[in-house]
Amino acid sequence: MSRGKLPDDSVRQFTIGRDDAGARLDRWFKRHLPQVGFATVSRWARTGQIRLDGKRADVDTRLEAGQVLRVPPGNATPVGAPAKGQRVRKPLTEEQIRLAESMVLEKDRAAIVLNKPPGLATQGGSGTHEHVDGLLDAFAADGEPRPRLVHRLDKDTSGVLLVARTPGSAAFFSRHFSGRSARKIYWALIVGVPEIKDGLIELPIAKQPGTGGEKMMVDESGQGQSARTRYRIISRAGNAASWVELQPLTGRTHQLRVHMAAIGHPIVGDGKYGGQAAFLTGSISRNMHLHARRLRIEHPEGDLIDVTAPLPAHFAASMASLGFHEEEGDLPLEAPKLLDDKTVQKRAAKAHAKDYRKERRGERRKRSEGSTSRKPTGKRAASAKPGAKPVAKTEGRKPAAKAPSKSPRKAVGKAPARPAGPPGGKAR
Repeated sequence: MSRGKLPDDSVRQFTIGRDDAGARLDRWFKRHLPQVGFATVSRWARTGQIRLDGKRADVDTRLEAGQVLRVPPGNATPVGAPAKGQRVRKPLTEEQIRLAESMVLEKDRAAIVLNKPPGLATQGGSGTHEHVDGLLDAFAADGEPRPRLVHRLDKDTSGVLLVARTPGSAAFFSRHFSGRSARKIYWALIVGVPEIKDGLIELPIAKQPGTGGEKMMVDESGQGQSARTRYRIISRAGNAASWVELQPLTGRTHQLRVHMAAIGHPIVGDGKYGGQAAFLTGSISRNMHLHARRLRIEHPEGDLIDVTAPLPAHFAASMASLGFHEEEGDLPLEAPKLLDDKTVQKRAAKAHAKDYRKERRGERRKRSEGSTSRKPTGKRAASAKPGAKPVAKTEGRKPAAKAPSKSPRKAVGKAPARPAGPPGGKAR
């Protein structure tokens, strides 16, 4: 996208770059002129003030590389400058820059592939100040867009993490992650040895009530989201522990950790889901032994990104203590079952609608906080009268789902991991 330095009251013109080809007009504004709100963009489009190659354009118009976009005066904060109310990021220290650069496995014009160390969060949150997202300014040169995350890893999970360098490549990678064409391979040390060597776990997952969404659980009541995980045993240390390859076929929060604990073989070091049973005695580290070993995904320019990440020190030491050899671990990768374009588009539309509803809820919450109290009307007013019967709060709504009466271990007994390979449970 090219641009010139113009005064605030001047019409601005931008040339659509290759990274923005195929993006909606409103998404372009969100990427490059975030200080211009959606309502303003809609009004400009409705009144014909926005032009593409001299023609009127709607907010849902798909852009093409090389088109010239005319933007009217107003809200002309320079591109790249922080918008009103936007938090200004602190400059990175030399130590933070060295940490960011030490994580790089591969880097090109569209992507940066990192090897995230255990203990470093992917994004910030309550009480979390040091995270990968906060280090991405180390890769943003002057005049270039800031790199952005396209997927996440748990704080205590190490391994391959993909970062997009441009808005266009971020949209490309996000489509492939949502379409399940990206292949993610994890290595884990688990407690015990599963009876089936090559199995598929199909157990729905939901947020555990009372944890604020910080912990998940198996929920077969019909409220849980479908979740599928394939596992393959690479090697075993007697009956005490196993080294397994895990492939998440869906992308639920904490999916691998919940599934392995649910079948009675928690990941070593995962006390959150495995309790005390998740820790081995002796010289085995108490840290989490879950590592994103490999990522294979298409590149925007038609190539293939296929990267493996070396193990962190504690994982490698535990492998050696248990007699496992790293060179035996990279099993053949089978061809994935890709989703059709229609399904991918439906999922993208669903995700967009979910984000929109979240934004609207935030707006309504702000309005309600600033509004004055009003007298109750309708059924609420009737229930407030003396002698009136109270109106049930759940009237006209679906009753709240009851928590599953069975424990995850019993639920797994009804729906055990079934073999993904040939009969007999033999490893492929």
